[in-house]
Amino acid sequence: MYKKIDSTQNNLIKQCLLLLDKSRERRKQGVFVVEGQREIQLAIKGGYHIQTLLFCDSLFLNDISHFANTNTQIIEISIEVYQKLAYRKTTEGVLAIIQTKQHALNNLVFKSKTPLLLIAEAPEKPGNIGALLRSADAANLDGFIIANPKTDLYNPNIIRSSVGCLFTNTIATGTTQEIIDFLNNKNIRLFSAILQESKPYHLQDFTKPTAIAVGTEATGLSEIWRSQSVQNIHIPMQGAIDSMNVSVAAGILIFEAKRQRGF
Repeated sequence: MYKKIDSTQNNLIKQCLLLLDKSRERRKQGVFVVEGQREIQLAIKGGYHIQTLLFCDSLFLNDISHFANTNTQIIEISIEVYQKLAYRKTTEGVLAIIQTKQHALNNLVFKSKTPLLLIAEAPEKPGNIGALLRSADAANLDGFIIANPKTDLYNPNIIRSSVGCLFTNTIATGTTQEIIDFLNNKNIRLFSAILQESKPYHLQDFTKPTAIAVGTEATGLSEIWRSQSVQNIHIPMQGAIDSMNVSVAAGILIFEAKRQRGF
């Protein structure tokens, strides 16, 4: 038998609601809330520590102990409490309080000797960040780096829109200058996706250690990325507009690099 919480006024439930709503609380406490079996399983696979599991017995049909790390606290909650916490009404009756990770550039460990990285400068929309994470996961990139982050990585909307790919990617954050210095120190070639002074992306050689940088749809990449890149690149447009969604563009670019590498 597990301890059971029936009241939405319970202190732990109030803490969960704050964590779901306030990035300040997530940073202060060093934890965040994840909803759904798939997402929690991916977090465990990604090496995250599950601090607390909250499950609704009438909705959760598996063995809850399979989702626990060592020293994980397991608590049963009523359906009323679950409905107060859950965003998606079709999830399988389980949430987790999970410890955050550090995402320093120096912690990056590459899977290959010729790493392929995706860099996003100052993305703001959780949906775009989630889509970029999905593309990075699909291409099995060596790293996804966010320059000058404006949105908390553990925002519930990023976790949802990434369908858990927040946990499957190797992620780092830093300032623009820190990232450029890091690339130079690692002898990784930078390609910046912009229209100015650029050449078509498919004419470039991405087989060497490579980082591809993309900017926001509103303002694109800042000047420093343009000046520091080996080559500025663009995707030729055949319609009436001159740009596309940043996650779509990033997917095209990184999969061209993967094609050149024989994957």
